[in-house]
Amino acid sequence: IGVVTIKNGWAVQSFGYKDYMPLGKPECLVENLSRWGVDEIIIQVIDRSKKRLGPDFKLLSKIAELGLDTPLIYGGGISSIEDAVEVIQSGADRLVLDSIIHDKPKIIYKLADHLGSQALIASMPMSYSKEDLLWLNYRDKKTTKISQDVYSLIKTGIISEVLLIDWKNEGKFNSFNNELKDLLKKNIDTPLIVFGGISHKDQLFELYRDPSISAVAIGNFLNYGEHKIQEYKNTLTDMPLRAAIYRDTI
Repeated sequence: IGVVTIKNGWAVQSFGYKDYMPLGKPECLVENLSRWGVDEIIIQVIDRSKKRLGPDFKLLSKIAELGLDTPLIYGGGISSIEDAVEVIQSGADRLVLDSIIHDKPKIIYKLADHLGSQALIASMPMSYSKEDLLWLNYRDKKTTKISQDVYSLIKTGIISEVLLIDWKNEGKFNSFNNELKDLLKKNIDTPLIVFGGISHKDQLFELYRDPSISAVAIGNFLNYGEHKIQEYKNTLTDMPLRAAIYRDTI
């Protein structure tokens, strides 16, 4: 999965979600990723919720005009059922949910009723201390332990996947912390999309050996050349096929 991070309307190269370097127009990066052959694209607009701006429908409209076939996952500014439905109607195939899980976890059940659990992904930027997982809130940059209510929400199956982000290593070469996924797996059995500090093809091979990982998401390191995606995919061609796992969902 290719990831495009957006701040102040521009695609940025992000380092630990605190330092940013501009890359250009988001729609141009999305078009490139699609042309280069990623399987899905995550658009994460990291300042919409903090500024209470709502989803970036202008951006979604620009991307829709490109007529791309690559499935699109959108996150940023979603705070209501109406927001979520309109994002899907604007061209996104699935949603990444973050702030709304912090603020209104009970609304996720209603979202699943409207859109189906397959459309919902929980974004969980994680770190850990003394074997306790800590969940980062982007808006105030504070970390807290994951509550049992959130664990219970995910365990119900109304979330199809968890986007596990190693935010401290995001943007760093070859540095994804496997302890995070191992600790999270002790609490949930939801398939994981892993992101942050993943740059080397050998990392992908090792990560995909873990059956709990459904996908690997890469951001900064796909911007270094159009052949990166094929290099990553070629690394995986010799891996045994994995049977799809379908969960009972709403």
